Amino acid sequence: MNLAYRMRPQNFDEFIGQDDLVGKDKILCRMIETGNISSMIFWGPPGSGKTTLAHIIAKSVNADFFHLSAVETGKADLKDIVGKAQKSEHKTILFIDEIHRWNKTQQDALLPYVESGLITLIGATTENPSFEIISALLSRSRVFVLKSLESKDLEKIIDRALTDKKRGLGSSKKTLPDKARKLLIRLSGGDARILLNALELAINGYKDKNITPEIVQEIFQTKSAGLYDKKADEHFNIISAFIKSMRGSDVDASLYYLLRMLENGEDPKFIARRMIIFASEDIGLADRGALIQANECFEAVQKIGMPESQLILAHIVIYLASAKKSRAVPNALGQAKKAVYEYPNEPIPLHLRNAPTSLMKNLGYGKDYSWKEGEVGTKEGLYHLPEKLKGKKFYEEK
Repeated sequence: MNLAYRMRPQNFDEFIGQDDLVGKDKILCRMIETGNISSMIFWGPPGSGKTTLAHIIAKSVNADFFHLSAVETGKADLKDIVGKAQKSEHKTILFIDEIHRWNKTQQDALLPYVESGLITLIGATTENPSFEIISALLSRSRVFVLKSLESKDLEKIIDRALTDKKRGLGSSKKTLPDKARKLLIRLSGGDARILLNALELAINGYKDKNITPEIVQEIFQTKSAGLYDKKADEHFNIISAFIKSMRGSDVDASLYYLLRMLENGEDPKFIARRMIIFASEDIGLADRGALIQANECFEAVQKIGMPESQLILAHIVIYLASAKKSRAVPNALGQAKKAVYEYPNEPIPLHLRNAPTSLMKNLGYGKDYSWKEGEVGTKEGLYHLPEKLKGKKFYEEK
């Protein structure tokens, strides 16, 4: 068994982090004290303690505990557990890891047993439950949000692993100096499992008496520097932070989020496309060159490829973040769209209509409109919007 498994907390006293959930008199402790365990969803990043909490809860209430991985299981496995639960005299807790990977049909199959109370569900997910868990199941469960472990929490986990002689690395004579410790904590990204796996490799996989920062760096060299999945929440969180930093004209934050995406393997063309949208939506006519610059950035990124494209992206990020901002274009677009829905079928003014036949000319189509050299447009006093919208202003220059 690896170190992360051996060091898994057995009770709330050993559990580190998530104080707002498992601290004294907090909600999970109160649920156990009263024996009122309801179905729940743990939503949080990897290594934050979701699986551990499920095990502790089941053990604390003396329940039959079943653990399924949504990646490898389905309705047949659920049916087998339901059969056992129907015969048991104890409460049945079913823990489904990565529950977001069960499709709607699989989640629907779970619903009647959760609703009847035969099964108490504890689901774990790294994805937003609002989008990944069916609403009927979500309404019958409490959602608890877990956060990445803080540095102080990871410090405690390291200390416990290094001093515990029975389950940890307490028998080792190797040391972890402060610089290496801080680097280990930073590169683990708040994930206790990654932290312990890296610590175990550093202690057991190297002959050096002291674990140096160079050893820690070598262990993490093939891993991403943080939590990032191009299809998961953190992907959208970071691109949102990137856009809002440029919108706030914060060049340094914009560059930080740009590099955070690139270093974690984000497609540079995705970033460039978002910058084109930003140039029109957030800068618009305040800087008429912004859209041209952003579009040229996309073209250059396509031609050059990585890693050199990061220079081009950084160049235009600095330009866009530094540029004056204006919402005049999206505001005008929104006002015009609103008018279309409020007045969807207004007659086009006769003087703006085409008049390809004599009949249409006789009816007034195209009257008082000229399109010849030195004379283009409607006669003075005429209008272009439909009658009911005459004088309406959508665009306000700012």
